[in-house]
Amino acid sequence: MAEEVLSQNEIDSLLSALSTGEMDAEELKNEVNEKKVRVYDFKRALRFSKDQIRSLSRIHENFSRLLTTYFSAQLRTYVNIEVASVDQLPYEEFIRSIPTMTILNIFSVPPLEGRILLEANPNVSYAMMDRVLGGKGSSVNKVENLTEIETTIMSHLFERSLENYQEAWGSIVDIEPLLEEFEVNPQFLQMVSPNETVVVVSLNTTIGETSGMINICIPHVVLEPIIPKLSVHYWMQREQPKDRNPEEMEAISKTIKGAELDVRAILGETDMSIQQFLGLSENDVIRLDQPIDQPLRMKVDDEVKFYIQPGKSKNKLAVQVLEEYQGGASENE
Repeated sequence: MAEEVLSQNEIDSLLSALSTGEMDAEELKNEVNEKKVRVYDFKRALRFSKDQIRSLSRIHENFSRLLTTYFSAQLRTYVNIEVASVDQLPYEEFIRSIPTMTILNIFSVPPLEGRILLEANPNVSYAMMDRVLGGKGSSVNKVENLTEIETTIMSHLFERSLENYQEAWGSIVDIEPLLEEFEVNPQFLQMVSPNETVVVVSLNTTIGETSGMINICIPHVVLEPIIPKLSVHYWMQREQPKDRNPEEMEAISKTIKGAELDVRAILGETDMSIQQFLGLSENDVIRLDQPIDQPLRMKVDDEVKFYIQPGKSKNKLAVQVLEEYQGGASENE
């Protein structure tokens, strides 16, 4: 933990007070060693470590990127979604913090227990629906009077976005999100007890010229089975290379060995102008850059690999590999 740094004037004043007897060094030492009392609110029990909160933040940063791509394609307008904050607080406090009438999507995430709540600000939700129906993306907040058609459009839009949530969690656990309820009044919704700790991920959302928040509420009961996987230790273990399957290695090796290569023996090369090329005729001699006292080069897929010498084998032209080409600043080295 960072310690407070004193200025030179403060140090001089402190030394002066100690030398004149205004302050007692023993008393200062006792104050430092004295145990300090920290206020703890049992209603706001912190059940997740900072390390686990950071892991959840990384997962939802990935989700926000996927969601931005998904909504951009669906709505065909400018969309930007970013993680604003990741906090843990009592469920009752979260319910009080959201509008009295809003868009609430409740979905299960088997094989995990419990349900997750995705709350979308009405401004954002109506901007999305307006774009789906061919509008400019303007927002009209009339969430208390949703028609059946509007409810169906919104629920389907968010339901399809859950595929991105499944992908974002893929590195931790394989979930299958399923939309179960669509509500507009949070007072009718009781997912967990009021004092239950939940993680609230807030996403800053911009749809065209409309902006608002999307909040994801994850109860502790949902995350409890996978809490060990939210640690840095787990992430570091995942990054370690796994033992390769010998059968897979053999199959890959067999496939690579069966690949065909373009192999060419280069007799020599030269440069000429278009005029010289057009003036070529029978019995003309073209001078190459290959010295007669040096070996030829063999190219494999346009890369020089071997030094060779030409010859004959069973009444056919052939080449003999002399040594492997070691490379250099140029092919002539």
